[in-house]
Amino acid sequence: MTRVDFYITEDKHAQARQQLACRLAEKAYTRNHAIYIHTDDRQQAEQLDQLLWTFRDGSFVPHCLQDDTVAAQAAIVIGYDGEPEQHNEVLINLGETVPAFFSRFERVAEVIAGDEQARQAGRERFRFYRDRGYELNTHNLDSK
Repeated sequence: MTRVDFYITEDKHAQARQQLACRLAEKAYTRNHAIYIHTDDRQQAEQLDQLLWTFRDGSFVPHCLQDDTVAAQAAIVIGYDGEPEQHNEVLINLGETVPAFFSRFERVAEVIAGDEQARQAGRERFRFYRDRGYELNTHNLDSK
């Protein structure tokens, strides 16, 4: 069964969720996992694409968008309008809702930032997983 982890930060900065998603993707990549990052739309996917190249000095996180010709071979794919073809290890969800295909992944990382709208959407996703019996883990990153 899919393991679901909620990563929570109090940061209310506009790019807090994206920054955290970059850190999670980098960590999973260094552990040789195949990662799919789900976003709500193409604009958000393109913003994350740019951020992954620059979010931390000295970091190299190879990735591509879902419609790139090398997406099937890429370690990290960013998508928004459908199920990924190849990836099934780690799903990082930046969408406001739970993707219909989440259960094919070994792990799901839900990223929650400090603003109230993001927290409310996160609570709804938490209830969705809990009501279906998924193993849930919460990581409050600001308390460490």
